[in-house]
Amino acid sequence: MLLIITVMSCKNNSNRGELVGIQQKKWFGEKPYGMTLIEQGSFIMGKSDEDNVNLENAIVRTVTVPSFYMDETEITNSEYKQFVRWVKDSIALTMLARKADELGLGQDDEGIGEYAFKDSDTSELNEFQKYMRENYYDLSEDGFGGRALNWKAEIIWQTKDYPDQSYAEVMDSLYLPPEQWYNNEMKLDVSKLVYSYIWYDAEAAALESRRENKRFVDRTPYFKKEEVQVYPDTTVWIKDFIYSYNEPMHNDYFSHPAYEDYPVVGVSWNQADAFCNWRTNYKNSFQRAKGKPEVNRFRLPSEAEWEYAARGGLPSGTYPWGGPYLLNDRACYLANFKPLRGDYAADQAFYTVEARSYEPNDYNLYNMAGNVSEWTYSSYDPNSYEYVASLSPNLSSREESRKVIRGGSWKDVAYFLRVSSRDFEYSDSARSYIGFRTVQDYLGSSEVKIK
Repeated sequence: MLLIITVMSCKNNSNRGELVGIQQKKWFGEKPYGMTLIEQGSFIMGKSDEDNVNLENAIVRTVTVPSFYMDETEITNSEYKQFVRWVKDSIALTMLARKADELGLGQDDEGIGEYAFKDSDTSELNEFQKYMRENYYDLSEDGFGGRALNWKAEIIWQTKDYPDQSYAEVMDSLYLPPEQWYNNEMKLDVSKLVYSYIWYDAEAAALESRRENKRFVDRTPYFKKEEVQVYPDTTVWIKDFIYSYNEPMHNDYFSHPAYEDYPVVGVSWNQADAFCNWRTNYKNSFQRAKGKPEVNRFRLPSEAEWEYAARGGLPSGTYPWGGPYLLNDRACYLANFKPLRGDYAADQAFYTVEARSYEPNDYNLYNMAGNVSEWTYSSYDPNSYEYVASLSPNLSSREESRKVIRGGSWKDVAYFLRVSSRDFEYSDSARSYIGFRTVQDYLGSSEVKIK
């Protein structure tokens, strides 16, 4: 039996039956705020100079990386605070909305009712929203998953302005008990500032597909849920330096406005990865509200991307400014590090400095050497240069807790400032000398012209 399928259209076809492609608005990429474009290219990765400490963990090889955007500075305290405050507000709004739901209150009710979920009044929902609530939202683990918060409701933090007792009950649960207050001041319980998100392990799914020789595999096991406490560990200033007086940094570095433009520290790899996820969702929420295309995700740079950007287009430089010298022609140090034995202040900096200090490299990136070491997305293996691909090389494994850090810091000697020097730290560790910056993939490529 011969089955003949006839393709017909009920609409007037303006393309005259020709293959013209889907007609869409032309897309123009938007340069992310505070970032600079690093254009694609190849470079010699690894130690082109003497390996003084004989680690032999960075053999020389030529690799190629695609174009990407990178933050011009390390993520600052001010920028990370935006993340922390968003998490704090979302947790407060969620708890208030749940309490209002338990009391049967909607946004038209006074007091805590103002903070009810946006779908509390089902008459205002469209058919899709009703379908989702009836079939998905109310069936989640906690009974509230997926329901939209009322972000227009202003959270009241001043105790004297609480609207009712139910509101006071919810807000009180966010603070430490009175016996843990000092200076008679209520203190937020920062352990409750937890950011939850789901990510898809595409690499593991692809490996499973290859192992099973299947084009499609069940994706369900590769959706991973993460819950990360987001507040920086301010005790690192004391824990990292035993028998040293660093209490002022512990007390003020993240909280005082004097340090707002300094790089955030005390942040683990897990927290930095969570920040990237939040930054992506935060931007895309705005994009969707404006009817604009979503941007691709922000993330930590791979080790190769970081080194390519740090070199600033100088193929064989020792440092981001070329080198091999650490001082300029006026005898001023070119980065924030420990220049002399026991002397942290010879470079005019005691601890960290503001994120836009010193001269940027030729890609307009600040402090790619010194100030704080920076997390990368790559897992650490001293032999990885021998087997990773030469095309956008990266070793990524969630099971490997050692993550590569690059750039050296304010407490390091000059060796760690070299663009080729590798070091690592464990992903759940936080240090007073490790921060991070983010990257975003560049969509498309520059126009190729043949002469």
